[in-house]
Amino acid sequence: PARHTNTKRNEIVMSMMSIRPATPRDRDAIRLVEKNAFGQQTEAGLVDALVAADDAVVELVAEEDGQIVGHILFSRLFVQEGGREFPAVALAPLAVDPSFHGTGIGGALIREGHIRLKAAGETLSIVLGDPAYYGRFGYAHARAAGFESVWQGDALQALAWGEAPQAGRLAYAAAFDALAA
Repeated sequence: PARHTNTKRNEIVMSMMSIRPATPRDRDAIRLVEKNAFGQQTEAGLVDALVAADDAVVELVAEEDGQIVGHILFSRLFVQEGGREFPAVALAPLAVDPSFHGTGIGGALIREGHIRLKAAGETLSIVLGDPAYYGRFGYAHARAAGFESVWQGDALQALAWGEAPQAGRLAYAAAFDALAA
């Protein structure tokens, strides 16, 4: 069980948070979590486009008392180098309903995603985000510094679980093209 602090009443409430694979019936709830977390529709549209194009590798939701309160998507990307393509994943987006920020749901989604990715044989994950936050899960800019990307910078981070390229061009799923423009 997860612990959730209700700051309005200053009490600890024990709850049953679960993480499971996303299903087609979750789409509306996922859109709502993404919109609430980011204050706009961009990320929800990205999720819809990635799923519609069959680019999702691992997609999970966090459910609290029957309500979806968190979502994570790892989509296919490729590292292109020397005429070869190496499969990897992009962590984007990660969203937690604002009323559940600070409860550990985001971290639980990342950790469960990593377990499933490793079990599926994935060896490299890329994220564009806050280094202080994602660094807690093993992501580092130093590991991503050799990659060519429109998003290259301190926020571009990588985590490898095995043999994976150190350099090359990151080729994201087509759904990301609109964000890079």
